[in-house]
Amino acid sequence: MAGTPCDADELRTLFLFEKLDDGQLAWLCEHGRVERLEPGPIYAEGEPATCFYVLIEGAVVLSSRVSGDEVEVVRTDQPGVYAGAWHAYLGDRMPQQYQNSMRATAPSRLFLLDAADVAEMMREWFPMALHLLEGLFFGMQNARQIVGQRERLLALGSLSAGLTHELNNPAAAAVRATSALRERVAGMRHKLGKIAAGPWDRPELESLIRLQEEAVERVAKAPALTPMEAADREDTLGDWLDEHGVDDAWDIAPVFVQAGLDTGWLDHLVATVPAHAVAGAVRWLTYTVESEMLMREIEDSTTRISSLITAAKQYSQMDRAPFQTVDIHELLDSTLIMLSRKIGPDVEIHRDYDRSLPPVPAYAAELNQVWTNLLDNAAAAMDHRGVLTVRTFADHDCLAVEIGDTGPGIDPSIQGRIFEPFFTTKPVGEGTGLGLDISWRIVVNKHHGNITVESVPGDTRFQVHLPFAVGPPAPDGTPADG
Repeated sequence: MAGTPCDADELRTLFLFEKLDDGQLAWLCEHGRVERLEPGPIYAEGEPATCFYVLIEGAVVLSSRVSGDEVEVVRTDQPGVYAGAWHAYLGDRMPQQYQNSMRATAPSRLFLLDAADVAEMMREWFPMALHLLEGLFFGMQNARQIVGQRERLLALGSLSAGLTHELNNPAAAAVRATSALRERVAGMRHKLGKIAAGPWDRPELESLIRLQEEAVERVAKAPALTPMEAADREDTLGDWLDEHGVDDAWDIAPVFVQAGLDTGWLDHLVATVPAHAVAGAVRWLTYTVESEMLMREIEDSTTRISSLITAAKQYSQMDRAPFQTVDIHELLDSTLIMLSRKIGPDVEIHRDYDRSLPPVPAYAAELNQVWTNLLDNAAAAMDHRGVLTVRTFADHDCLAVEIGDTGPGIDPSIQGRIFEPFFTTKPVGEGTGLGLDISWRIVVNKHHGNITVESVPGDTRFQVHLPFAVGPPAPDGTPADG
């Protein structure tokens, strides 16, 4: 770097300083300096912001880090453009770090002012403007936080309502099955008393017990039947029961059909037990298969409840470290379960997972918020009717998650704005415009990844790229680049 004298008249030619008076320009020359820089780096994103830079002549490039790559944001040779510690006036109320990287692409001259001098200049020269800027900056920041928190609470309320509904169905089924099972067990006790008092010898009782075990095994292997197939079999079984003097054939036949018992197996029963005991054996076996099916219903219901609770814990990352190595597919599946009722039964979900992908380091609960926003938007775009595709694949050094829908697409004129805070296409009161902004900040700022969209009518795809390797989080919680 080579320093040169500061010329107040030259500073006045720059649009940033053209309205300053002679005293202010003299102050800038006294506190600042002009330096000549050769092509190369000037400062790097994330470093302490110590200087404010104004281009006098030459050319510079501003870039930001995305997914480990430097992405060019601005390339200019316009005198007066500025960068660096321009937000020093906010003091320690926000991190004083360079928000991007700057490098010279040609021999350049720049005016430099230390960050502390920038803060003093703003306080002394523009007190009203400073208050307005502070109010605007922190007001927008607070509004974003409040609305974002409100959006998260609304989403949580919606998910909680859906989860409550999903839990209530299997819970109610288990209660009903338990009540019915109690009645069947009481009936079995009553029938057992009659069998014990009846004319059964030991070999006949042993045959009955074997038939009972066979019936239970058949319940486990019962085929799935169409309504027409079930009706035909019930008619056939009802006729068989009537022919063998079994009362309430219309009540017993559906139970046996559901359990996978047919006339062939009942012929085997007739050949096994005495003729006088056929009706009693059928009634006993009815209690047996009904009890077995009710126990299976209770098992299925409680398993469903357990699965929902597991999904809820996975979704919320309850009792887990904020930053951890996670299987993305588990996060996606738990989010799909939590959103299943909100997505709706008319949405066909296709999962196209590459299960060979390794786990990635991530803030799991926050990624679940990203999946929630993208999946919810996709379902809403299709009016909860269409095909929703969730795909994972490797893309160079990143794990990619693609969420696609068959909705009408995003108008090309607004595609460039959808990640802006408070921008929404939903009617007033139905959207905050922060869902995609929050998702972008979680993916890009916290995970050093990237999120993009491609959209045509009938095919909209959001892609989230997450680096496979990211260092442990810094003390402020931000992960370091891997």
